[in-house]
Amino acid sequence: MNMVEPQQFAGLRGNLTLDMALAPYTTWRAGGRADVAYVPADRDDLALFLRQLPIFEPVTVLGLGSNVLVRDGGVRGAVVLLHNPGGALAVADGLIYTDAGVACPKLARFAARHGCAGAEFLAGVPGTVGGALAMNAGCYGGETWSQVAKVELLTRDGTFVVRTPADYSIGYRSVKRTDGRPADGVFTAGWFRFPPGDAETARARIRELLARRIATQPLNLPNAGSVFRNPPGDHAARLIEGAGLKGFAVGGARVSEKHANFIVNAERRASAADIETLIEHIRRVVAEKTGVTLETEVRIIGEAAG
Repeated sequence: MNMVEPQQFAGLRGNLTLDMALAPYTTWRAGGRADVAYVPADRDDLALFLRQLPIFEPVTVLGLGSNVLVRDGGVRGAVVLLHNPGGALAVADGLIYTDAGVACPKLARFAARHGCAGAEFLAGVPGTVGGALAMNAGCYGGETWSQVAKVELLTRDGTFVVRTPADYSIGYRSVKRTDGRPADGVFTAGWFRFPPGDAETARARIRELLARRIATQPLNLPNAGSVFRNPPGDHAARLIEGAGLKGFAVGGARVSEKHANFIVNAERRASAADIETLIEHIRRVVAEKTGVTLETEVRIIGEAAG
């Protein structure tokens, strides 16, 4: 039962919706509903929302909805939708500042225009900067946190804090506090230190990486990006393809014939349960055939259908 009512909030400028379908906000176009969904007007509005949200209500953040599977039973508590196409980007004190709601490819292009190198890989990350910070997203040899100077974080009680990489233990697709606890709060901004480079060279590299993505990934079909982490010294796609699973389907979910580490919802009829069942089938078959237990890169959230 939903415990949050719109009348308990005052002064909000964003959009608060009860019982909202989340499938349109995920790149898999599947899954259940949010008890409460909030699209903040800006960072201060989000802080006001969190300060008024009962402290026992959990908070889940979605950016572009990639790299996530929302189970069919939906998400309890509040879901904050942070993708902001108009989010701020700026150059100051030798750093590039970006709001967390900015899409990673937009940051890559901005850095290229301002004569920076090392940001090109972000053009291949299909999420927001906030999501990339939360999971240390990476591709084509680059990782988000390798360029981070500092981050702004909004804590659950609505307080802003600034932290540096020294406050975190950063690993492959992993961001934790130095004491091993999960990273707390919501990333609201980041400052990146990219080395100087040539703008045209960076733009050419971005075009090259995007062409490679189009050629090798099923970008024309609903997907959530890479489903599994690459095991040390190997590639999940190679193991899945070697296990004969390309094209294998459960309900409306299918292993992509173009890239075996992608699951597609080609006809937009897959349930989240179809996708999760297929994920577990892949893990089981690959483990049986190779002895390697694949770890998911996608985040699975919410509750199964009752």
